[in-house]
Amino acid sequence: MTTHETYIKRCLQIAKNGLGTTRPNPMVGAVIVHNDLIIAEGYTSAYGGNHAEVNAINAVKDKSLLTKCTLYVTLEPCSHFGKTPPCSDLIVKHKIPNVVIGCIDDNPEVAGKGIAKLKASGCNVTVGVLEAECKAHHKRFFTFHNKKRPYIILKWAETTDGFMAPIKKDEKKPVWITNKYSRQLVHKWRAEEQAILVGTNTVIEDNPSLTVRDWSGENPIRVVLDRTSKLNSDYSIFNDEAKTIRVTDKDIDFEKPIAIQIADVLFKQNINSIIIEGGSQTLQTFIDENLWDEARVFIGKTEFKSGIKAPQIIGNLIFENTIKNDTLKIYAKD
Repeated sequence: MTTHETYIKRCLQIAKNGLGTTRPNPMVGAVIVHNDLIIAEGYTSAYGGNHAEVNAINAVKDKSLLTKCTLYVTLEPCSHFGKTPPCSDLIVKHKIPNVVIGCIDDNPEVAGKGIAKLKASGCNVTVGVLEAECKAHHKRFFTFHNKKRPYIILKWAETTDGFMAPIKKDEKKPVWITNKYSRQLVHKWRAEEQAILVGTNTVIEDNPSLTVRDWSGENPIRVVLDRTSKLNSDYSIFNDEAKTIRVTDKDIDFEKPIAIQIADVLFKQNINSIIIEGGSQTLQTFIDENLWDEARVFIGKTEFKSGIKAPQIIGNLIFENTIKNDTLKIYAKD
């Protein structure tokens, strides 16, 4: 691993501190190096706060050192005014002579303009260090801007014999297939993504709240497919613990492929990532339309013998692990 790669790797590590708080902004990491020593680090603050480069520069006590430093950053510094001023302007202001960038920002408002501004000031700019890793890290951001839709994660639990739920239940609540540790992990995931979606049947059968209860973090925006607006406000999904978006036949045409329409509705709501945590029918809809990025599947030790079959996923298995007596498999779309 080269020196540049070592420092970009560190940028990626600290950038993850912003997961679940920076949205819809990317979670960027930055480090400042002087004489082969990291003298400051920064990652993107919660939305509306400072970007990673600003936090890193602010952390340097002796600003005179900046004229002899190299700034490493996972994503091209911004060049436009948003909630905060352009990071590229701040870099130029402090006359940082060297900037090493993991990957270019595809956002049309940046898209090379930040790099051009830095080069115009005389800064030596290196681009594409650990580029694949940086693009993978910024997958939510790139999917949103390049594909005009959220990054879509499918999630479900199934029994060892391939069922998601029994045909009939005695109570209107979930029938747990996985253990408490797997369920806590799911709540962690909820805190990391911007939204979570279920269908009408899931709300009726399970009455979920879809909040973060077993983890510390912000509740995701709840999205419910409710074609004919049959769900009343008594269901937990409509409580005041989080925002809820109801998608009805006034928003999309349920006689046509609906996954792509849902993705368009969410894009217009500025949602850059979502967990599809509905029933088998909702999940299979996204699979059939080939509109997903990851599938996270728990397999518990429970057997139902009969019931509602789990979706059939076709993708690349990229991760497998055991959580107590559960198995977690994560797939990426081909």
